[in-house]
Amino acid sequence: MCGVVGLKPTYGRVSRFGLIAFASSLDQIGPITKTVEDAALIMNIISGYDKLDSTSYDVEVPDFTKSLVNNIKGIKMGIPDEYFVEGMDKEVEKAVKDAIKLLEGLGAEIKRISLPSTKYAVSTYYLIAPAEASSNLARFDGVQYGLRKKADRLGDMYKSTRAEGFGEEAIRRIILGTYSLSSGYYEDYYLKAQKVRTIIQEEFKRAFNEVDCIITPTSPTVAFKLGERINDPLKMYLSDIFTIGANLAGIPAISIPCGFNSENLPIGLQILANVFNEEVIFKVAYAYQENTGWHKRKPKL
Repeated sequence: MCGVVGLKPTYGRVSRFGLIAFASSLDQIGPITKTVEDAALIMNIISGYDKLDSTSYDVEVPDFTKSLVNNIKGIKMGIPDEYFVEGMDKEVEKAVKDAIKLLEGLGAEIKRISLPSTKYAVSTYYLIAPAEASSNLARFDGVQYGLRKKADRLGDMYKSTRAEGFGEEAIRRIILGTYSLSSGYYEDYYLKAQKVRTIIQEEFKRAFNEVDCIITPTSPTVAFKLGERINDPLKMYLSDIFTIGANLAGIPAISIPCGFNSENLPIGLQILANVFNEEVIFKVAYAYQENTGWHKRKPKL
């Protein structure tokens, strides 16, 4: 939505130590840059095992800049039917399909694939993420650190601190998460969401047995106006439908500019790969960047 390069590494590739946790099993730290080269340079620095992070993986970190080659001949790319949904912005769809044609022209092999559980990704994410958020953010009660509102009674201090310390969206997610973890609802909601998450992970694994990477839109629309969807959280959450699958599966993904709409607003192309295979993402993203000029164009202000 902003015409920049955004990389979400494999879960555990980059240490989360020092991060204020939102959803511990989903949080992935990655760079937002102007170019693919900058993202590769930063990844070389921030990647690697950290004994202070229990979710950090002790795997070899390659030199990601070596993947920046303008040659994608023979790379197999999967195009999931479920990522071109009804109601998608027509200009977004055209820009992404044009990008796929360009990649095919550069020597990539295009294959139609299916990720049938994609339609459940938003529901799954918005059960798991708020549940973990409600647990993680419980520590911000005004006692040990962070904001502390003065009150005569301890209970009042807790309430005022959390009411004023969190924004409306954070409070909404905490309440949703607490509800889904509460007695009587845990098995109906949170546990079922975790089972669906496993199905989504398995679908990605099967897909990567057939292809090297997956190409999708980053968002079904271009950027919407500031505050436009504040009163319609569900509509706002649906904007995440193409990006949260990577978080649920723990796989790496990158968003790169692939065009602009008629109002000069940027359109994003998403490239996903198997776990710890950021190199193929960099290779494809760099080749696309070198054969287009979208990353140099600025969106309408």
